[in-house]
Amino acid sequence: MSFQCTLVTPEQQVLDETVQQAIVPAHDGLIGILTGRAPLLIKLGTGELRIDLPGGQRRYFFVDGGVAQMKDNKLTILSTDAAPSAAISAETARAEYAEAEARRPTDAKTAKDREHQMARARAKRAIAGK
Repeated sequence: MSFQCTLVTPEQQVLDETVQQAIVPAHDGLIGILTGRAPLLIKLGTGELRIDLPGGQRRYFFVDGGVAQMKDNKLTILSTDAAPSAAISAETARAEYAEAEARRPTDAKTAKDREHQMARARAKRAIAGK
């Protein structure tokens, strides 16, 4: 069985396909979603979104924050930033990590921003080229 999955950012619709399963990066860990799932609303974290397509193919996306809702066999993911793995360069991710790591925080907010940028770069590097 399959369900509809839509991934949207403020700029564009990144994905709109029929899928078998989705592994979503919630703010507190990964959550698997299958057909017939009870209604669900979750806060997203930063990481890898895995989409299993009919026929055994998999697609990977980087997502950074937002919300996901599963209702009536339709998964809608609204993210502040999302990109398919093919659009992510491992070298660019390494450079982003080095840049974030080089910044020295001056207060709690800049420390939190630095950690978030480092987490984004690690997640991008992990899915680059998948």
